[in-house]
Amino acid sequence: MSAPLWHSGFRPFFLGGALYGPVLVALWYGARHGAWVLTGGVIPLPMVHAHELLFGFAVAIVCGVLLTALPSWTGARELRGARLALLAGLWLAGRVAFLFLGKLPITLVMVIDCALLPVLGAMVVPTLSGARWRLFFWSLPPLVGLAAGNVAFYLAAARGSLESMRWSLELGIDALAFLYSLYGGLLVPAFTRNFLRARGQSAAGILLPLEYATALAMVAYAAADLGGAPPAWMAATALGACALHLWRCLRWRGWRTAGEPLLWTLHLGYVWFIFALALRAWSALNRAVPADAWIHAFTLGALGLTMASLMTRVALRHTGRALRVRTPMRAAYFAVLAAALLRLGYAERAYGEWAILGSALLWSGCFLTYAALYGPMLLAPSLARAAGRVTPPTA
Repeated sequence: MSAPLWHSGFRPFFLGGALYGPVLVALWYGARHGAWVLTGGVIPLPMVHAHELLFGFAVAIVCGVLLTALPSWTGARELRGARLALLAGLWLAGRVAFLFLGKLPITLVMVIDCALLPVLGAMVVPTLSGARWRLFFWSLPPLVGLAAGNVAFYLAAARGSLESMRWSLELGIDALAFLYSLYGGLLVPAFTRNFLRARGQSAAGILLPLEYATALAMVAYAAADLGGAPPAWMAATALGACALHLWRCLRWRGWRTAGEPLLWTLHLGYVWFIFALALRAWSALNRAVPADAWIHAFTLGALGLTMASLMTRVALRHTGRALRVRTPMRAAYFAVLAAALLRLGYAERAYGEWAILGSALLWSGCFLTYAALYGPMLLAPSLARAAGRVTPPTA
């Protein structure tokens, strides 16, 4: 398959995710106000919303990042052509099958929707032969967690167990949080070091004991969260992870990148992640704080801003363009932040229903802006200077 869309993993998955996210939010908002019914009512609407933003939108972006980072950082062969089209087709088939859940057997939908990540793993692992594949080794457990969470969701839905469905979504979110911690700890400091060194400034290197401690802290946090630990233990693990991530973040000196949109967005997204962990600790100790407030801070604030930034960087760098962010995309970054703040305000009952609509419009507007600006780049051939293997970017 020679179409440019199938030349690199980020192309179909970033474009598909950027378009599907806003469509999903529109479908959810209409169903919320009785305009239609999603999944034939088989799955409660809040679960539909959570499942598709996690296993539909977020997994698409994760696949795009993974399929781009592994060849650049490990020397693995890049998936392209028919194999990439198969992966994108599995993702799309999963989205369609899920939305038609009321008309299709739940077992069939589960098989279709849960096929993507196992097939991705089966395709990627052979390409790592002889490569420096430690990055993928660390990526594997959270990817398995995401895949297991999706299977568990369908099994719970087949039983009609709301509690088990919530647990499976928590498993997926905790796996995504670990993955965010892993790739944030690799990409953000690497981009920052290159940027600062190019300007004659010192930059912190990787501190391995801190990296291992952070990974263990995230495992402990997930275990407490999924195991229903007592509030004190839940707060302790969340605060422990929060403190280590804060130490990590301060070492990177992100404030020195304030003039570069593709860097300050990554650092600010990471700050939102730290804030989300702090919120989780606070909610464990204070029942007045909604238990899911941290999820909105993580998914809308940290993930939303980080994904928008990385998607911009990759689209520019890996298609041979200069790393210059156009004004509409800069505005889109602020739209994501505003969306996160409005959603948190609604969760805390500080704002009314208007905040949900505002948050939905702002978040959707960000990714529609991305699709409008960078979709043509994803569909077109790369510029000549991007030919060949792309090394980790310099800014």
